[in-house]
This record gives sequence, structure tokens and C-alpha cells, in this order.
Amino acid sequence: MPINTSKFSRAKRALVASALLAAVTAFTDMAQAQNVFRVTTIPEEAATEQVRKFTPLASYLEKALGVKVEFTPVSDYPAAVETLVNKKVDLVWFGGFTFVQANLRSGGKVVPLAQREEDTKFQSVFIAKTDSGIKSLADMKGKQISFGSQSSTSGHLMPRSFLLQANINPEKDFRRVAYSGAHDATIASVVSGKVDAAALDITVWKKFVSENKVDTQAVNVFYTTPGYFNYNWSVHADMPAAMQAKVKAALLALDPANPEHAEILKLNRASRYIATTPDNYKGLEAAARSAGLL
Repeated sequence: MPINTSKFSRAKRALVASALLAAVTAFTDMAQAQNVFRVTTIPEEAATEQVRKFTPLASYLEKALGVKVEFTPVSDYPAAVETLVNKKVDLVWFGGFTFVQANLRSGGKVVPLAQREEDTKFQSVFIAKTDSGIKSLADMKGKQISFGSQSSTSGHLMPRSFLLQANINPEKDFRRVAYSGAHDATIASVVSGKVDAAALDITVWKKFVSENKVDTQAVNVFYTTPGYFNYNWSVHADMPAAMQAKVKAALLALDPANPEHAEILKLNRASRYIATTPDNYKGLEAAARSAGLL
């Protein structure tokens, strides 16, 4: 039976056209994806709160950088580390410990650009019910205690470090050690009586108090840690130097005297952003190694 070459040619042309269309679509999608500047943060609070806090900053960066900026929350602290290490996002708000983890995971290819002025002398607080009888770190022995995420600087690493300095070993001296996953959940665990005491970020605690989300007659701070370096905005070292400079300049340009900027800074619990360097986090790395977390 003779082959209909015209039909064969039409089919071949259609197949080639379809392949070309698919290639063009894929290229367009890739180009569009490359034109989106992606931002995320460690999930220290609920996803809805992260979106509320960081969407205005994303809008500000979109204007400053001249590219589309999208903020997307992640599920947990390790996910924030992996997204930047694997260059799935462009800019991440890290805690000091997650920065250390990301820098080690990437072989030193994570660049911290800016931190809040408050992050030069950050603190954690330990809270308990006021009628619990817990008035000091030593009073926590034999009790049920909660930290935040295991990768949290202010909710785990540094509280653990200061406990060890006070000769208190959480695994040996506490009846149970829990991990809430986030600072707001940590507060809830004490309020509800699930645990006797807990450690968390001082700024989250102050925010809850100022917004009347916690009754300090029932639950309050019994210990505040010494200061340490904490959070920062980081990028991957493979980001072009010119773009790194633009992102850093945009963050440092946030001016509390500008009403729009002041609102962004307030949402980020920042007075202003200042430049930072990897050396600022060497102490946290040492603390993590001493606590057996690295």
C-alpha cells in the first residue's frame, strides 16, 4: 500500500510545531521564573502572621529592585535552609543558627547582608505560670519544658547554651523536653499547661504582651538571657554582586522617619537595618558545637 507522503509530511510538521511550541513555552516560563525575586523566612510564627509581616517588605523590594518580588512562607526551619542552599529562593530571613546551618550546608556560600540593630544584642526569655513556683533556671529541674524549633536560635540554641552554662542538662534534668515549632506555639504551651516553662524570642514575647495576647498576671518571664547576635537577611553567593548590593542598599535605606518605611520596620520588629558580616555569627556556631547541635 503506497504511503501518503503529504499526510506524513503534515503529521511531521505538526509534531515539530508542537515540540517547538512546548520548548518556547518552557523557555518563557523559565524566563518569567528567573524574573521573579523570591523571598521567604524561617517560620518563627504562623504562616498567616509571616505573610502579614513580610508582604509589605516584598512590595517595597519590588519597587527598589525593579523586579517582581514574591513572598512565600515555608513549612519549617530546615526548609528555609534548603531553599536558599538550593537556590530555590533569592532572599531569606534567617535566625543566627539557621544562617550558620545554611552556610555550613552550602560550603560557605551564604552571604548575610543586613540585620536589625536589635540583633546585635538579642535575648531570649524563659516564661512560666506565675503560680508555678518557678523563679529561676534551677527551679526548672524535674519539670516539663518546651523550646521552639530545634533549629531556632532564640527558642532553642541559646537558651540551651545558657542552661548548660548553669550546669543544667535538659535531657537529664527535665522530666520532659518538648519542641513547639514556633514562638507563638511556645507561649500557648505554657498558657495551656502542656508544659511548666519554656524559652522563646524576647521580641515575640514583648509583641504578645503589647497586643494583650497573654495575661502577665498568669504567665510571665522569670529569666532573661545575656545578649547575642541573631537574625539576618541572607542571599546565596552565586547571586550577581550588583544584585546583592541593590538588595543590601534597599534594606539599609529603610528609614524610620518615612511613614511607609516605619510601618515595614514595625512589622519586622526593627528600629532599622544595619550591615552585618559572617564573623558576627561565629559565636553562635561555637555555641551550637558546644551544645552538640552541630
